[in-house]
Amino acid sequence: MITFSGLRRVHMMCQKSLRPHGCITTPTMLTVEARHIDHSTKIMHVITWNRSFKNLPDQEDLGVNFEIDERFETHATVLDRMLAWEKKLYDEVKAGELMKIDYQKKVDLLHKQKKRGVKLETLEKTKAAVSHLHTRYIVDMQSMDSTVSEINRLRDKQLYPKLVDLVDGMANMWSSMHRHHKSQFLIISGIRAFEVPPVPRETTDLHYKQTCELRDIVREWHMQFDKLMEHQKGYIRALNAWLKLNLISIESNLKEKVSSPPRQVEPPIKNLLYAWHDQLERLPVELAKTAIKSFTEVISNIVLLQEEEVSLRRRCDETRRDLDRKRAQFEDWHRRYTERKASQGEEANPEAANTPSLDHVNERRIAIEEVEIRLKEEEKLHLRLARQVREKTLANLRMHLPELFRNMADFSFFCHDMYSSLRKSAVLPMLRDEVQG
Repeated sequence: MITFSGLRRVHMMCQKSLRPHGCITTPTMLTVEARHIDHSTKIMHVITWNRSFKNLPDQEDLGVNFEIDERFETHATVLDRMLAWEKKLYDEVKAGELMKIDYQKKVDLLHKQKKRGVKLETLEKTKAAVSHLHTRYIVDMQSMDSTVSEINRLRDKQLYPKLVDLVDGMANMWSSMHRHHKSQFLIISGIRAFEVPPVPRETTDLHYKQTCELRDIVREWHMQFDKLMEHQKGYIRALNAWLKLNLISIESNLKEKVSSPPRQVEPPIKNLLYAWHDQLERLPVELAKTAIKSFTEVISNIVLLQEEEVSLRRRCDETRRDLDRKRAQFEDWHRRYTERKASQGEEANPEAANTPSLDHVNERRIAIEEVEIRLKEEEKLHLRLARQVREKTLANLRMHLPELFRNMADFSFFCHDMYSSLRKSAVLPMLRDEVQG
């Protein structure tokens, strides 16, 4: 039997694996309909990690001893109880080891006294101390046996059924995931029929913002999916490591035989955890992770393309505002200039007066025409870039979006098949007894 540190690690690892990762949603027309990608919520539906007592019976039904019906135990509370019993066992084993040391010292002292031929009174006193320590040790061993029995009872009657429920929930969840991803693949395959319109729509600021949000969401999806799979593996590894130590018997070094409760050589949880661990390690996790990561890179590239287009559009807008401002300034100047000429009576010598004036007007008009030419060039470049962005975006989505959902559908199928297999092999003790009966 192990110290409580092993189960504490199991407890911490399980809490990590159940930490909420948040839903994944997409706000744009490119949405991948990832609302159901909230893996942690769906996977751990059978494990209530909040410590609320909303499902517990009323206080009047608890009785004077406040004993909670084990039907209301959650996965978390079962681990908490086992951790408490492991701590108790740790303290008992530690105290027992110290007592064995004291006992051995007294036995050695008794042998020395016998060899030296000490007084009978001193010898009897030492014998009494040895006998007292031996009796205490027997009682402590019996207490340890009771603690071990309770831990094993919780393991077989509480933890194992919770793990079976978890396997069942996982099988159902991955079955649902497979259906969703398969449906998404069929729907998104229709994108191959899309074509870029002759005059493509430009990328607005809102469109660009939503594409950036989609990129961030897919990045979060990749990170949380990685955490999900690693925490599942970590939890099962921790349970396996704990179980290996849990199955080690506590042995006494004393010559007297101390009875220990009969141990089940292979409790049902052992085969379940071993098979669970082996099949988790064989899952093609990289298939799904690579698909999500590749799609993240695709969206990141689309963001860069749209960023360049938006930058050019903003430059066109700035040039357009500059042109409007120069036109307004010219019209205002020309009006005031004409009025001033009229008031000064320059009609007396029109040729001398108009020559410099016309040059001044032409200079201002030429400056406006240069801005107009620059604006037309920028608008033409923006239109060409907008079309290129649409074409590249559509080409990337045609190639990578169906691949994403096909790989996710395949991975979901592998997971569903794995948990369905575990569910078939995992038989609850009560059901197994009925079958044998």
